[in-house]
Amino acid sequence: MKNGVVIVGAGHAGVQAAASLREEGYDGPVILIGDESELPYHKPPLSKTFIKDPIAKPQPLRGEAFYSGSAIDYRPGVRIEAIDAGARRLDVSGGGSLAFDHLVLATGARPRLLKLQGSELSGVVSLRSLADARLIRELSDQSEDVVILGGGFIGLEIAATLRAAGRNVTVVEAVDRLLGRAVAPVIASHVRQRLEAIGVRILTGTTVAGLEGEGGRVSAAITSGGERLPAQMVIIGIGVVPNVELAEAAGIAIANGIRVDQQMRSSVPDILAIGDAASYRHWFTGADVRLESVQNATDQARLAARTILGHADAYSAVPWFWSDIGDMKLQMVGLTSGGDSHVVLGDLAENKFSIYHYAGSRLLGIESVNRPGDHMLGRKMLGAGFSPTPQAVAGGPDALKAALAAFQEEPARAAG
Repeated sequence: MKNGVVIVGAGHAGVQAAASLREEGYDGPVILIGDESELPYHKPPLSKTFIKDPIAKPQPLRGEAFYSGSAIDYRPGVRIEAIDAGARRLDVSGGGSLAFDHLVLATGARPRLLKLQGSELSGVVSLRSLADARLIRELSDQSEDVVILGGGFIGLEIAATLRAAGRNVTVVEAVDRLLGRAVAPVIASHVRQRLEAIGVRILTGTTVAGLEGEGGRVSAAITSGGERLPAQMVIIGIGVVPNVELAEAAGIAIANGIRVDQQMRSSVPDILAIGDAASYRHWFTGADVRLESVQNATDQARLAARTILGHADAYSAVPWFWSDIGDMKLQMVGLTSGGDSHVVLGDLAENKFSIYHYAGSRLLGIESVNRPGDHMLGRKMLGAGFSPTPQAVAGGPDALKAALAAFQEEPARAAG
């Protein structure tokens, strides 16, 4: 009797892995372990519509009937204490064990903690789970002033959402600009300008030295320069840490995440890792990366299912990301580190533009604000391995579509 596949983690990656196993024809047992009691849900809305709308409900990744109808044994509210890789067994919190033929670790990541005087006060929160979002929504109703530590995507999404709901919002970022690891300076500057225009106060190059409280609840954040920022809620959004402890304790190789090969196998071949917790050598850049995105999680999950079924495909998905910050839909495709030039298409003043990043003549990626057509075309171009010239980019979308079509016709002509 097969022990089947056990998937630890019921976020985007874990649920997709379970679904893909069935789609690919796997007929053994599939057990999906989640440590939350909820039906698995979409996480991106938590920082936007969910915390703004008091009656908003979580959006399930799949309906409840999907799990029973697909013979997926979903087990909510379960924690795994240890992995015995040699015996292919999991120790379950509270007692008992669970055997597996293949194990998929979709353990995700957790908010990075900040060692700060006063961080234990009520009203100091981070956002990663539905429970966190519910708490932020509840505290928002009781808060006039909110301080957000961290100027990344999550922090700025929440800042725009809470400001639109009438809160006084201050964002404190330690480095000299917003979105430092995520987008080009011109986009970071544009985002800052539009957030400040709606009344979000932004302090860059600033840190918080400590938090003050009254009656056990936070009342202010004190900057390193001594400024007192009133706050009935402080949201910490300074990045995440991959959940690798289970794997590391089991002797599985770790390198800024659970190290996997191009088929998503860890250093123990019957144990795979996917999503935010997995690090790998990226096919496009040749660099070691750990990507935090729904696209990466779901594409790796699909590939992991195929690996378990004996296929040898290498991971080659084009990475793409998105963020909704106020009236700005940011969409990014590719990985742009190492770029040495760029071309801007569109109009910053109209809040609709794209930046095409190059390393030499190679297109690395595209960052778009409210130009979804550029993003979709960019995904097609990078997927085809096509790098348009800067002149073609300057010609606009129609010129780019024509150049891509001509590029794709060349192999067909050669074959003919």
